[in-house]
Formats: sequence, C-alpha cells, structure tokens
Amino acid sequence: MKLSICTISFRHHLYSIDQLAHFGQTEGFQGVELWGVHAKNLADDLHYGADWLTSYNLETSMLSDYLPLEASVADMMAEANTLSSLACRWGTNKIRTFSGKKGSLNTSKSEREAIVSRLQMLSEFFGSKGQYLLVETHPNTLTDNLDSTLQLLEEVDHPALRVNFDVLHIWESGIDPVAALRQIHPFVSHFHFKNIALRNQLDVFEPNNVYAAAGSREGMVPLFEGAVDYKEFLAEIIHMKEVEASLEWFGPNVKDVLAKDSKEVRDISLFYPSLNEQ
Repeated sequence: MKLSICTISFRHHLYSIDQLAHFGQTEGFQGVELWGVHAKNLADDLHYGADWLTSYNLETSMLSDYLPLEASVADMMAEANTLSSLACRWGTNKIRTFSGKKGSLNTSKSEREAIVSRLQMLSEFFGSKGQYLLVETHPNTLTDNLDSTLQLLEEVDHPALRVNFDVLHIWESGIDPVAALRQIHPFVSHFHFKNIALRNQLDVFEPNNVYAAAGSREGMVPLFEGAVDYKEFLAEIIHMKEVEASLEWFGPNVKDVLAKDSKEVRDISLFYPSLNEQ
C-alpha cells in the first residue's frame, strides 16, 4: 500500500511544502496528494516538483482540484491544460475533480447530459496526455451513490475516467463500502480515508464548513475510532493489485492524528502480507 498525506489537511497552517515533505518522510508516508491551489501557488518557484519531492523518498500521488464543468468550454479546457502541466511537473498522472455541483437525484436529464459531455471532453484530453481524470465519490455530485457513479462511467465510456473512492462518503450514501468496492473496483485508482463519530454528524464535511477556518470540527475522529470499520475495509483491499490511498484529515492536531493513523494502517497491514508486497 502507498499512503499519502493531503496538503489540504494543512490549509489553515503556516507550514511550508518543505516542512510537509519532511513530515511525510519522517512518518513513513510514500506520497503527497497535492491540492490544486497549492500546486498553482508553487508554480513560479521552479525548485519544487517531482525531482525535489523524490529527494524526500516521496512521490505525488494525485493532484486534487475542481474543474469548472459549468464554465465555457474554452475556460474549462484552459484550466485542464494548467492542471495537466502541473501534474507533469509533479510526476503524477492522476487529476481529481468533482462531477458537478448537484446530487444525482436533483440533476435533470439535460443537466446530466451536459456534465457527461464535459467529462468526455476532459477524459479525451487527459487520456491524450497519458493522464487519468478521477471523479470523487462525494455528496451533491453525480457520484453521490454507487448506481449513479457506475452509470456515469458507462455514459462517459472512456478509459481515462477513473474513480477516487472516498470510503466515508460511500458509507454516507447508505451502502457498505466493502460491497460497493466489489462492484466498482476495476475503475478505482485512488482512495480517500477519513472517519466520523456518528452518522448524524456528517454535515461537518460539507464544503462551506470544512473549508472555513472557523468551521465546526465536531465528530471528526481518527481513522480507527469512528463509525466506518476500516479494519474490515483494509482486509478487503488486499485483493487489489495496487492500493494508493490518502489520509484526509480536516480536524485539529493534524500532525499527531496523521502520524497515529498512518502507524495504525501499517500495523494492521502487517497481518495482511499482500498489502506489504505492493
């Protein structure tokens, strides 16, 4: 298993990218999931990129951003070109985005067709660059449940379109993550790991709260202390040939929690040799 930190976890901290790389290396991570805005803000400093990160024995696992599917084609493709170039610079072939801004049940047929058309354009573009576009399983998007996600993959019908499987959000949709993974695993290229204490606290992860410096963090708990059974999920993913995952932490004490969670993931994986052979 290759485990990454997310630079978005440090969005409200005064840590440099150098400090984050040092932390990732010290705590035994293998990669960094780079938030798009962080990559863009580092773009003018040519010191930073894949070679620099390799000096810490780390790699960029994914570039995570939000492509503007609702914008003009010209603006959307300009943003896609920027992200593609940044991904090349940082040595990753995975670009994460969301599939719209409305839940699948609230999206009309014409709206869905428009999003599918945009994702086809983007998949064709990134595929021509040898890159993959990952749609994240997330509330208030077309990938807010398993059926809609599978339908979207069929509608777009392009090998460059893949899935970032957010375990918590799959569970939030009402399906067991293990059962969901068994259906969709051929399309999964990355995982997000995070947890919640209670189901009725899930609104803490709504974007307008989680991205706010003064937002509530109530209910956010370390990976193995929440409602989602990650021990069971880790036992399931040993059957996959390649596992790349990011610890996505939005709460306080970010370094302590990430260090603890990564250690526990490694300790649990010792019981499953297949995880250690990847």
